[in-house]
Amino acid sequence: MPELPEVETVRRGLRPVLEGARLSRVEQRRPDLRFAFPDGFVQRLTGARIERLERRAKYLLGHLDRGDVLVMHLGMTGRFEIAAPGLATRPGDFVHAVAPDPKHAHVLFETEAGASVTYYDPRRFGFMGLVPAEGLAAHPWFADMGPEPLGPDLTAAHLAGAFAGRKQGPKTLLLDQRIVAGLGNIYVCEALHRSGISPLRPAGEIPASKYPLLVQVIREVLGEAIEAGGSTLRDFAATDGALGYFQHSFRVYGREGEACPTPGCGGTIEREVQAGRSTFFCRQCQA
Repeated sequence: MPELPEVETVRRGLRPVLEGARLSRVEQRRPDLRFAFPDGFVQRLTGARIERLERRAKYLLGHLDRGDVLVMHLGMTGRFEIAAPGLATRPGDFVHAVAPDPKHAHVLFETEAGASVTYYDPRRFGFMGLVPAEGLAAHPWFADMGPEPLGPDLTAAHLAGAFAGRKQGPKTLLLDQRIVAGLGNIYVCEALHRSGISPLRPAGEIPASKYPLLVQVIREVLGEAIEAGGSTLRDFAATDGALGYFQHSFRVYGREGEACPTPGCGGTIEREVQAGRSTFFCRQCQA
């Protein structure tokens, strides 16, 4: 599933075409994705202007001049294709891209400026909704979300308070969207390795001195991935034809059995399964 840097990469790719654009035509080609489209989806969007395109956790938010917010989630295989005068691209740094299958083109947005943005989703785990702007923060999709990892509200004090007395490992807690919004498995593994914190250690036993570093490396890991275009996204077709994302070039994620890259460590990257998710770490330099 795309993680926060990938979603931010998509937002940055869509922004020049959609932000400030008025939608002259919207085509909804099926009644649902993961969830049913809201009533009047096409009518409520047609003629609306997208004043700004933002991201909250792994959601894309198109704020409309009519008071609604177009909420979009990519799910596992959702992607956008842009066609504009002098431009044809997929938001994100896709390499060796597979041409999307027209049968998976579920939503089309056309702008008055002549651009078209098509949403493809082979497995239809993504979804779209229209939420009144004044009720966005209280909507069930957002009501219990923690602070943005790249925002000012993620602090050492916040993490220390959330981890205090907890027996769960720090990875489990960092993946809890009520504690931090938008963090995913890959980047949590990377952040814990850089900060020297074991994913197996009870979170309540982490020394207070570690929290400022953990906040810093979370921001560094995400920032580097965003600047790399979502950690150098690769687009691929799986054996069942579904499109997905292939992540690579990480320090520990997916590197079981390899030497730890921490200078002078001499340890080996191990893999354990926590709550059904693969955790990659170095037992020697992560205490």
